[in-house]
Amino acid sequence: MRVGIFGGTFNPPHVGHVRAAESFAREAVLDKLLIIPAASPPHKEYSGTVSAEERLEMCRLAFSHIECAEVSDLEILRGGRSYTVDTLTALAKEGVELYFLCGTDMFLTMDSWYMPEKIFSLSKIAYIRREDDAENMQKLKDAALRYADKYGAECLCIDAEVTEISSTEIRESLAEGNDCSLIPQSVLGYIKERGLYK
Repeated sequence: MRVGIFGGTFNPPHVGHVRAAESFAREAVLDKLLIIPAASPPHKEYSGTVSAEERLEMCRLAFSHIECAEVSDLEILRGGRSYTVDTLTALAKEGVELYFLCGTDMFLTMDSWYMPEKIFSLSKIAYIRREDDAENMQKLKDAALRYADKYGAECLCIDAEVTEISSTEIRESLAEGNDCSLIPQSVLGYIKERGLYK
């Protein structure tokens, strides 16, 4: 079984996340796609009044149309810092082929992550470019070759529509009371109903 892992704070989930998930499921030919909101990501501080359960529910709404997608509370239940290696270890089992999705910025720094050699041994790494930039694409290819040489890593470039979206700008827009076309309608309705990001 081919299982994809797409993590993030999803605060809130936006159309960039949705397009990435759709492309990942299609290009990696996934049997299951796990959407895993982080409890507390090690590379950035999470702030805001939105609860973990509300982020989970927004993800359920945002990705519900993707047939193989399933929202998991694995990292939220574990609590604390969400290290990729811990999540992969928890999901690894015989007969399961794991694919871990990350964006450009994350992919380029993976060898500085906690226990990169184990990450690469447990899963194939799928990266999705976030900028339409030839120079950056060369950096991604160079990184993939470096990881293959150093760790025996298998990397997959996901072909997707490039979407540059700032979650910070989305939250600021919502705080000002604006509707946001960058959020799925179902998620926007939930945000309004709960009075989030005010």
